[in-house]
Amino acid sequence: MKDVLADLENTMLPWLGRAMKSIDFFVLDYFHACGLELTKTQLIILRILSKNDGQPQQNLAFLAKRDKTSLTRLINTMERKKLVTRVQSKDDKRINHIYITQNGQGLLKAAVPIVKKAVEEIQKGITKEEIEQTISVLKKISKNVNADELTAPLNH
Repeated sequence: MKDVLADLENTMLPWLGRAMKSIDFFVLDYFHACGLELTKTQLIILRILSKNDGQPQQNLAFLAKRDKTSLTRLINTMERKKLVTRVQSKDDKRINHIYITQNGQGLLKAAVPIVKKAVEEIQKGITKEEIEQTISVLKKISKNVNADELTAPLNH
């Protein structure tokens, strides 16, 4: 058993996990240091809504890779911050559509240069070729685990 675990250290999996955990903490700290009261997941939700507003809450759960309960708490928090608004469907009272507010649009716009600076900091010392190779490898990993919907470009 010990040998199997030792062998895992020489695979990408633990390093991907460590890198993502480190990036999550870095981004949260970076946002707060820049006065941006936003989490990575809130940023993802705002970005999704800025591209396709009025998403049913269930669709957002799928797109953000969150369970329904977790997304409901997130949307509640974002509503309190006046970043989104929830509107009940006229056709089906069980469905809520989520819309980005002007406050949410403003915060997203303010976040873009901060996100760009965070990315620059994260990629510091990494060559363009290394970045391209890493992206290529990560796309292959996503394809291997059938996560094609996660490979959508993050252009803004």
